[in-house]
Amino acid sequence: MSKYILPISVFGTVFGGAVLLKNHVTGGRCPSKATINGKTVVITGANTGIGKETARELAKRGGRVIMGCRDMEKCEAAAKEIRGKTLNPHVYACHLDLASTKSVREFAERIKREEKRVDVLINNAGVMRCPAWKTEDGFDMQFGVNHLGHFLLTNLLLDKLKESAPSRVINLASLAHIVGKIDFEDLNWEKKKFDTKQAYCQSKLANVLFTRELAKRLQGSGVTVNAVHPGVVATELGRHTGMHQSQFSSSVLSPFFSLLVKNPELGAQPSVYLAVSEEMEGVTGQYYDVMTEKEPAPQALDEEAARRLWEVSSRLVGLEEEGQSSKSNPPAEEQNKAAQIDSMKTVGQNPEPAVSTEGL
Repeated sequence: MSKYILPISVFGTVFGGAVLLKNHVTGGRCPSKATINGKTVVITGANTGIGKETARELAKRGGRVIMGCRDMEKCEAAAKEIRGKTLNPHVYACHLDLASTKSVREFAERIKREEKRVDVLINNAGVMRCPAWKTEDGFDMQFGVNHLGHFLLTNLLLDKLKESAPSRVINLASLAHIVGKIDFEDLNWEKKKFDTKQAYCQSKLANVLFTRELAKRLQGSGVTVNAVHPGVVATELGRHTGMHQSQFSSSVLSPFFSLLVKNPELGAQPSVYLAVSEEMEGVTGQYYDVMTEKEPAPQALDEEAARRLWEVSSRLVGLEEEGQSSKSNPPAEEQNKAAQIDSMKTVGQNPEPAVSTEGL
């Protein structure tokens, strides 16, 4: 028997070390045990991958979970599965196609009409490195779904989020934002040759810029907003990347990928952490790499770019025409300007006409 002790010990040590290393690399599980009974969570793209596991975890913690998905057959099946596994009957499937502003508006109207509150909005859905597809409204698919669809949805639900405060908005970003660049002259790839990788990186940078600008506009409202890179997760998101299609990558690189890439359940933990953790109360405008707060790329800290992206996005989705994008609190500089104009009106002076904001 003694001759087996050493090999067993070595195997146990190696296996245990691998588990610990993977836990360290992937970030582990959400440390908070907080429950969310009585709270309503809206999650986009929740029928598969990270979104589905996030919905499952938050349903397990007692939340009323609204799953917004494009494929209703898969969404209904996922909702039914989650209800069965968590014994939480309050998990619902709703149609939402982020590639259609009409669908986004219909979904938001339904939420506002049927739900008493929205405590957490998780903008999880996304597409990655797809071909040069266009949305129903003619936007680049990655920019339209990953940024504009969520930008519109969040703005349409802001009043409900404010009424439910303290509430939270969580934007799923990506480490890819560090090589992203916002091309204000050609956001939808109509003038230059399409580059699917750069289109994805642009959309992920937009997620972080949107997070920071929204946090600024929501100061004092009780609504917090943060962006998170969930890590490298094995989901359907990478189906257009062509990874693991060669014999070399599938046979030689697979062991390394399995160590570094986490499953959707672990991939959901950062979203769950930002949604429920007591430590996150009052934290806003930050970027998280898994569950650790990090400073994003320098271009994501560009306040002028964030403001300009907000204004352009508002026009593209039609919020500027309705005046809805101004419902969130304007930055302090704009508040001061408004106060000066009011003061000038009081003493009978005519202020200069407002300068139009920069466009495409």
